[in-house]
Amino acid sequence: MATMARTNTGLAYPDRFYAAASYAGFGGSPNSANKDVASRFSNEVALILYALYQQATVGPCNVPKPSPWSPVEQGKWKSWQQLGNMVSAEAMRLFVKILEEEDPGWYSRTSNSVESVRDVQMNHNSNGEPIIENGNSFAETKTISAENGSLMEAQDKDIVLEGLGPVVVYDQWVSPPIKGQRPKARYEHGAAVVQDKMYIYGGNHNGRYLSDLNVLDLRSWTWSKVEASIESKSEESPSPVNIAPCAGHSLIPWENKLLSIAGHTKDPSETIQIKAFDLQTGIWSILKTYGKAPVSRGGQSVTLVGSTLVIFGGQDAKRTLLNDLHILDLETMTWDDFDAVGVPPSPRSDHAAAVHAERYLLIFGGGSHATCFNDLHVLDLQAMEWSRPTQQGEIPSPRAGHAGVTVGENWFIVGGGDNKSGASETVVLNMSTLVWSVVTSVEGRVPLASEGLSLVVGSISGEDILVSFGGYNGRYNNEVNVLKPSHKSTLQSKIMEAPVPDSVSAVQNATNPTRDLESDFEVGQEGKIREIVMDNTDSERMKSKGEDTSELIIATLKAEKEELESSLNKEKLQSLQLKEELTQAETRNTDLYKELQSIRGQLAAEQSRCFKLEVDVAELRQKLQTMETLQKELELLQRQKAASEQASLNAKQRQGSGGVWGWLAGSPPQNADDA
Repeated sequence: MATMARTNTGLAYPDRFYAAASYAGFGGSPNSANKDVASRFSNEVALILYALYQQATVGPCNVPKPSPWSPVEQGKWKSWQQLGNMVSAEAMRLFVKILEEEDPGWYSRTSNSVESVRDVQMNHNSNGEPIIENGNSFAETKTISAENGSLMEAQDKDIVLEGLGPVVVYDQWVSPPIKGQRPKARYEHGAAVVQDKMYIYGGNHNGRYLSDLNVLDLRSWTWSKVEASIESKSEESPSPVNIAPCAGHSLIPWENKLLSIAGHTKDPSETIQIKAFDLQTGIWSILKTYGKAPVSRGGQSVTLVGSTLVIFGGQDAKRTLLNDLHILDLETMTWDDFDAVGVPPSPRSDHAAAVHAERYLLIFGGGSHATCFNDLHVLDLQAMEWSRPTQQGEIPSPRAGHAGVTVGENWFIVGGGDNKSGASETVVLNMSTLVWSVVTSVEGRVPLASEGLSLVVGSISGEDILVSFGGYNGRYNNEVNVLKPSHKSTLQSKIMEAPVPDSVSAVQNATNPTRDLESDFEVGQEGKIREIVMDNTDSERMKSKGEDTSELIIATLKAEKEELESSLNKEKLQSLQLKEELTQAETRNTDLYKELQSIRGQLAAEQSRCFKLEVDVAELRQKLQTMETLQKELELLQRQKAASEQASLNAKQRQGSGGVWGWLAGSPPQNADDA
């Protein structure tokens, strides 16, 4: 795409813009074949070109909003207003870029009729020296070839040196001219940007954890090492603070500090530690937290949402994969853990996370011990509910160890791998529509196709840039690469009215079905009106077409109104039916509850009666045992009595027989006194 721009457009700005605008039918007397913009461009492209032309020539939109009964003017106004405070130079570049994509041969067809523009190629010299055009210095800059992944020398008119800070071509990775001592090559490090400076902390090199802090000035592209000191004692202990080397941690800027959260260390602690580097004093310290801190881990995601950190997943010191969710309030330094409803992502580490609209947490990819993922999960931070919406577009391949940053509603993902090869494509997800697209690709074992690289967002001349550093793809890297994302996809997502998939409901605010007619028209009708007239020079034709369009719109609005009223009545009727069913259900629920209470009371009474019966049975068993004992004693006494009676009887019989025989023998009985 950049090569096409170089061959087709040889004019310097602003001449190139005015030539493109004249060709498209803006400002001046366009060719007769190009008078009607709408006849050569789609509705969406025509709106974008109109808005960019107004932004470049007039500035930000400050005109009142047109009447809703003028849909053409309202659509043009809305397109212009959504550009905000975009600078004129950027609007010019975007205008030309979009025109070149829609009509690559525009310059060759219009060059003969544009007399006021100079061909910049006349200034190109053969000795390779920088070219001076309109006060801008265009120098040779390294770009990454999509053919073999190697670095090659290329010159592009969209590369402008501002000091030593390059504003790079759109949607293409370049390697800026770096000065200073580069940090040691590494991966799984932490990176953050504060005031046009990218800080790199820790990481892993050849299995050894690092603890150095380096900074890259994004204006001069100069590396330097930060000489940091350690706090002598902490709030928790008077002993010296131990700032251990780490990898797999997260680096978050907060106020005037850099917060290093979690990470793998040689001697891991039991819970997550929050290390803070004061950018003013240059001192490391460990922050005291309250509540139940999560178990220590690395490879987790840490997302700043307002004044809270949302931590998900990772891998603990025992290599156990996690999918728990914890929140740290940075105002009170208090931990909270939440059990969200729905199905959470499976346990994983080295995934990417981002927040959309300060409400939705998105989790993409990551890996387990056996596989890598390319699934997308969304957590509603207000309802604390997980969902897994359907992804659209060019869905990325499974990967872990990738890096991601957000620019507006776009989430850029770079690098990562699947344990077999690195991911070569840079992809972007529109977080409002959940549509993936590929920004650019590289080939070969280049740092951008690495695992454990870092990605941050910087700014040059008010434009966002993506800056990557480090990574591992068979060797450890310390390369810096820069990409300037195109704004076209963002503009189209705002101006175009594309159908929204049902799955997007997980990350979009619910729409009130009874919204007013004007907003319904703004959302729905722009995608239906295909006739946009951009040529304001022919006022009579514009007026006539505007009247016809107004009549069409009025009829359309009436039909839409009747349809909405019918839908609203159906919704009201359904709502009443649901309310009636809810009332009946509540009544049944109340009756069932009363019946349940009655059964519970009866059950309690039966249980009490059973208990009493059990007590009585126990007493009877005890009495029965006592009676058996008494019976045995009675039988024993009876036997003893019978024995005693028998003995007495025998004794009497012996005494009686002795007296008779004595008398017969002539021996008179002796008296007791004689004896």
